[in-house]
Amino acid sequence: MTFDDSAIDWLADLLSEAAVAEIMPRFRRLSEGDVRRKTSAADLVTEADVNAERLITARLRQRYPHAMIVGECSDDPTLLDGLGDAELAFVIDPVDGTFNFASGVPLFGVMLGVVIKGETVAGIIHDPVGKDWLIGVSGAGSHIRHAHGNLEKVHVAKPAPMSEMTGAVSWHYVPEPDRSRLARNQTKSLSQFNYRCAAHEYRLLASGHGHFVVYNKLMPWDHLAGVLIHAEAGGHAARFDGSAYLPSHVGGGLLVAPDRESWRELRRELWAE
Repeated sequence: MTFDDSAIDWLADLLSEAAVAEIMPRFRRLSEGDVRRKTSAADLVTEADVNAERLITARLRQRYPHAMIVGECSDDPTLLDGLGDAELAFVIDPVDGTFNFASGVPLFGVMLGVVIKGETVAGIIHDPVGKDWLIGVSGAGSHIRHAHGNLEKVHVAKPAPMSEMTGAVSWHYVPEPDRSRLARNQTKSLSQFNYRCAAHEYRLLASGHGHFVVYNKLMPWDHLAGVLIHAEAGGHAARFDGSAYLPSHVGGGLLVAPDRESWRELRRELWAE
C-alpha cells in the first residue's frame, strides 16, 4: 500500500478540520472541568484532546475501515499491541503540547503518523494557530504546506560543533544519574530551547532552526511523525544505544541530530562524566 498526494492532502485537511471544529473553539476557553491530570500536574488531557481524537478517528474509520488506529487519549492498555506488525496504522496526537494549550500558550500542534507493516511512511504536523502543515513522506522529502497553498521544502541545519548547536534536552523524564549528567552537559551547547511541545520542536529541527533534541519518553504519537519528517529533511535520529527508532519502541530514549557524525558527538558529550 502506498500513499499518494491526494491521500496525504486528505489527511492534512482532516487534522485542520479537527482543529477548527474541536480545538481552537476551546483555546483559552477551557473551564476547570475541561482539564484533567494524567500522570502529573505537567501531564494533562483536555476536552479538546478527547473530541479532536474522536473526530479524527471517526473520519479515518470511514475511509480506512480495516486500519489500526492508535490515539493518545485511549485508556486501553493494549493499545500499542500489534503496531509494529499492522498492515496499515494511523497514530494520532490530537493536541501535542497540551500543557501549553491548557495554559493559554499558542504553541501546540496536531500530529499524525502513518505506519505500514512496521515502517513509518508519512508524518504530518498541523499548526492550528499558524494554519499550516509540516509534511514528510518516505522517499519524497519534507515540506511546509502553507495556508495559501504554496509548498516550501525544508532541510535540517548544517552540521556544526556542539558549542555552536542549539538544542533541547528533556532530562526531566530521565532517571539518575543520567538526569543530572544531561542537565549539566547541555550547557556545552550554544543555547537551549524547551517548547514543551514535540510538534514545534520537530518543526524547528526539520526546518533548520535548531540542531538537536533528546527525549527519554517514547510514546509513538509524540515521535513517529516528527522523526519521519526530520529524516526526510536530511537528519539522523537513533535511540541512545545507536539502534534505529521503530514504531514498536516505547523505551530506549531518542537523540535527534543533523547527521550521523553530529549524533555521535552529542551522544559522547551529553553523557560525558
